[in-house]
Amino acid sequence: MNAYLAATPIIDWPHPAVAAKAQQLAADCASEEAVIRNCFEFVRDHIKHSWDFRLNPVTCKASDVLQHETGYCYAKSHLLAALLRANSIPTGLCYQRLSIGTEGPPYCLHGLNAVYLKQHGWYRIDPRGNKAGVQAEFTPPVERLAFIVRSDECNLPEIWPEPLPVVVQALTQHKSVEEVAANLPDIEMVPNRTAR
Repeated sequence: MNAYLAATPIIDWPHPAVAAKAQQLAADCASEEAVIRNCFEFVRDHIKHSWDFRLNPVTCKASDVLQHETGYCYAKSHLLAALLRANSIPTGLCYQRLSIGTEGPPYCLHGLNAVYLKQHGWYRIDPRGNKAGVQAEFTPPVERLAFIVRSDECNLPEIWPEPLPVVVQALTQHKSVEEVAANLPDIEMVPNRTAR
């Protein structure tokens, strides 16, 4: 579990502001699940989704997301991972591959988190931010994510200790929310092949 507790250049939980916010969110919590709920709801509800609100700057590092109070889904998941890791709760990064339109290509990645719950194991939570048609909640053991994956989309099964390089590249090479929206990160899927 050490990799899911570690500080990284992006999940920079030892940053004084991140560590202080993590401590504040954990204060007076009677259980680990209460800490997780507080951190999740803070990021979901108080950090504005960059595209929903058309807010710059483009953020990537957890400390920058906290400072500017905005981020794309990926950046919000970086902050949530940092807040939970600062509270010694193993947290990773997950992705869905979703259609940008109503269905079919082009596709893009959507970033969310997986947190290790002692009673349930790995459990995905999505701090993207709720709006009409999007209602993510913390209701273990049932997952309530922002998006239900359709038949042409997929949940990537991996739980990553660090963000995918393609995500970091999208958030650090583009200077405005509009540029990121025009260049959303994606990965190529390898088609399933039956064994012979």
